[in-house]
Amino acid sequence: MAESSAADFVFKIVLTGDSGVGKSNLLSRFTRNEFSLESRSTIGVEFSTKDVQVDGKTIKVQIWDTAGQERFMAITKAYYRNALGTLLVFDILKASTFQNLDQWYNEVRANAGAECCIILVGNKVDQRHMRAVLYENAKRYADERNIPYIETSALDATNVEQAFRSLIADIYRNWASRVGSLNDGSNEWLHPAGQTIKPFYPQSAQSRSDNIAKTCCSSS
Repeated sequence: MAESSAADFVFKIVLTGDSGVGKSNLLSRFTRNEFSLESRSTIGVEFSTKDVQVDGKTIKVQIWDTAGQERFMAITKAYYRNALGTLLVFDILKASTFQNLDQWYNEVRANAGAECCIILVGNKVDQRHMRAVLYENAKRYADERNIPYIETSALDATNVEQAFRSLIADIYRNWASRVGSLNDGSNEWLHPAGQTIKPFYPQSAQSRSDNIAKTCCSSS
């Protein structure tokens, strides 16, 4: 709890996209600088946090890794609520994950709102020689929706830190411009609907360290 109160602000962001695009490894690379070739598909939603400095402010970022399987959509919809930013991830080696982006983009807009900051991420760029999605096509998709595009590799850490920090900075600038000043001395932030909302901490996460993962439902 002491660490949570030390943060100036708490931002919730989510990772979304098809199963197998590398969302969990992007999360573990950013929060723990780890990568696992044995990583399994996320079941439900996993949760981690990391403190990031922006303009001299300490921002505790709550990162939710949503399952990409359609059967978990009913579970994950609730976790878009109150999200201020999203990394929309596809696999540059699999055209189908790019073709399915509209489904995920529309989910974000429907559940997190029009003000949610989004960055499009083409993952697995370390294998660009086998790519199935051209950079130009992905960039065009992002430009048409007025969102940034970046290519990453969770395997060798290419642009992973930059992708997360760019999203966090976008969120900070977005809300700074809306409220005039983010230095209000509280751990609250303004939601798009206009109400002030306390940061949400799952009960099981409050007594853990920052590098935690919480699964809302798992198989035995």
